[in-house]
Amino acid sequence: MNRSNSREFVLVAILLLVVAASAVDIYSDLRQGAATAHIAKEVIVVVIAAVGAIWLLVGLRQQRMRIATLRTELQEAQRPAKPPAEYILNARRQLREVIAQQFDEWGLSASEKEVGMLLLKGLSLKEIAGLRATLEKTVRQQASSIYKRAGVSGRHAFAAWFIEDFL
Repeated sequence: MNRSNSREFVLVAILLLVVAASAVDIYSDLRQGAATAHIAKEVIVVVIAAVGAIWLLVGLRQQRMRIATLRTELQEAQRPAKPPAEYILNARRQLREVIAQQFDEWGLSASEKEVGMLLLKGLSLKEIAGLRATLEKTVRQQASSIYKRAGVSGRHAFAAWFIEDFL
């Protein structure tokens, strides 16, 4: 679980505590005959907190489902339906080796190498962050560092650096 998810879970927990505490307070106020306006305000707080908690939980669930889908798609993309010809496998291996050697020459860290490969595979920064369980901001900083070391202006120029002369 990344930091963003942890913060959202903490926020959901806090909202649920507010809902529970407010519900207990409303019950207590009803038993003591509190003013209707006071009880109405507390009911509004409970409803807002409950809606917020539900909204965050639904968002977290959708995010997890999207990450699971991305992982499945990545696994499927790595397993082609029809095995490629031997010359294609050799070309892929050679390109992978060239990319790894160039990453070493640029002095990329292990994390930057992983991000670089995922960028070359076409994943978005958000998708990479989800797969690596890191913040999107971290991936963006790593991508910027990669582009700077490669001497390119962005993602497209980075990919073109490796394949431009093949086309």
